[in-house]
Amino acid sequence: QVQLVESGGGLVEAGGSLRLSCVASGITFRNSAMGWFRQAPGKERDFVAAISRSSSSTRYADSVKGRFTISRDNARNTVYLQMNYLELEDTAVYYCAASPTAITSTLYSRNSYPYWGQGTQVTVSS
Repeated sequence: QVQLVESGGGLVEAGGSLRLSCVASGITFRNSAMGWFRQAPGKERDFVAAISRSSSSTRYADSVKGRFTISRDNARNTVYLQMNYLELEDTAVYYCAASPTAITSTLYSRNSYPYWGQGTQVTVSS
């Protein structure tokens, strides 16, 4: 049974930082591309960042480039999302996702990810 468990969300002031973590089990983590998506109230779930199996490729949404960094530790079955200079518009539920089959060109697509976590809330206040 595949499980993805996110943590690290919370309430932070604009300009602050948070680091999200996602621990995976039930999959061969080193063979899976990993992604972060987010969903604000009343909106669709949008791509945030993704990382390839070997960490050789990363992808970011334009809205977070230069502020967010995705990384992974294959020894710990964990993917991270370091979020700096947070903005009000970053408020959302953040979801971790795993894909054994995604290739670099499809890392941004929700449809590439069959496995999802339950999400962690990030709230940015003014």
